[in-house]
Amino acid sequence: MRKKTDNELIGIIGTGRFGMAVAEELLRRGRDVIAIDKDPVMLRALNDTAAEIFVVDDMSMEALMETGIQEADTVIIGIGKDLENSILAALNVLEMGVKRVIAKVISNDHAKILHKLGVEVIFPEIEIGKRTAMRLCEALAEDILPLSDEFSILQMKTPDALDGRSVGELGIRGKYGISIIATVKDGKANGNIGPDTVLSKDETLVISGSNRSLDRFQANFS
Repeated sequence: MRKKTDNELIGIIGTGRFGMAVAEELLRRGRDVIAIDKDPVMLRALNDTAAEIFVVDDMSMEALMETGIQEADTVIIGIGKDLENSILAALNVLEMGVKRVIAKVISNDHAKILHKLGVEVIFPEIEIGKRTAMRLCEALAEDILPLSDEFSILQMKTPDALDGRSVGELGIRGKYGISIIATVKDGKANGNIGPDTVLSKDETLVISGSNRSLDRFQANFS
C-alpha cells in the first residue's frame, strides 16, 4: 500500500517516448509517479528514480490493481499502437474510480471510443505540428502554447521599443487586448506584474490573448 503524502499521485501506463517524457518531467517537479509497462526494458530509465515501477503483462483490472494505480489522482495512458490494451486500460482505471484519465491516441476512431468512455485524449504528433506551425507564423515568438483554436500563451523577447517603460504607461491590455502574465530573466520568472512593472529588453515576456491580438501586438514591433 502506498504511503500517503501531500503530493498528487500520477499513474502512467505505457512508458514509450511519450510516457517516459511525462514521467521524467513529473518526477523533476516532485510528483509521485507509478509507472507501468509490460516490457521491463522500457522501465529501466526509471530504476534510480523515486517512481514506483511495475511490469504488468496485461491490462486486466486484477493486474492493474496490484500496482495500486487505483489510488492515483490522474492516470495517463501512453499506449499507442495497441488499441485493445489502450482501451482496456482506460476502461479499467475508470471503473476503479480514478477521476481523471488522459490517453495518447493515434487515430480519430481511437479518440472517439475513448471520448465515449470519458477519457481526455491528445494527439501528440498533431499538437507538436500545430505548435511548430504557429511558432513559424509568429514573428517574435520564442515559444507558444495554444489553449484553444482562438487563444494562446506566447513567450517572446521583449521588443526594444518597450525597454524601460512601465506596463501602465504602455496600456498594453487596453491597446492590444493582451495580458502580461510574467517576465523571465536568467531563468527566473516574475509573476507579480502590475502597472508599475518596468519592462526590459533583457527579459522575456509571457503574454496571453486571442491569436488575433497576439498577431497584432507582434506586428507592431516586428
